[in-house]
Amino acid sequence: MPLNPPERLRLDQLKTPIGIALLAVDEADYLRAFDWLDCGPRQANLLRRFAGGAPTQTGAAPAAMRQAISAYFEGELTALDRIAWRSNGTAFQLACWHALCAIPLGATASYGAQARKIGKPTAMRAVGMANGCNPVGVVVPCHRVIGANGALTGYGGGLWRKRWLLRHEGAKFQDDGDSLDFSQDINRARSAA
Repeated sequence: MPLNPPERLRLDQLKTPIGIALLAVDEADYLRAFDWLDCGPRQANLLRRFAGGAPTQTGAAPAAMRQAISAYFEGELTALDRIAWRSNGTAFQLACWHALCAIPLGATASYGAQARKIGKPTAMRAVGMANGCNPVGVVVPCHRVIGANGALTGYGGGLWRKRWLLRHEGAKFQDDGDSLDFSQDINRARSAA
């Protein structure tokens, strides 16, 4: 059963090592969206789609949520587990997003593995599309899904962020030759912050 859309959303920003995070929190203090300042239009679109176009206002996210996100980026990788989130979406999308939360820290999964996990073994592309419209990035870890060959695949916040997040979590993946220099990711992060 779909959730009622929130009555309003508070929008907050939080500095991280890979840019300014945009947080949208509903009146019950559930995280409804997590994105990046340089991806603001995408977040606005996802909020229209999955939060019913609720009116927004600038306001602080709960201190515990902000602390958990900061703790994650400072190395307490399980801190994001403390964040309560919710979203509307189709039953299929919600199944995909909950399956993302089951990928352990430091691990990755392929789109095919995710499709099998939700009982739709031939729905790899649909899983990819559902992951692509995940409104609660990082907390719902769509960055942990990579190609079947172990290579990085698309990420709405940019492949450099996906690479950074996976390295931060200690995951193994194949990287293309021109992006092996981690300092490039650090420079991108500094310019995004």
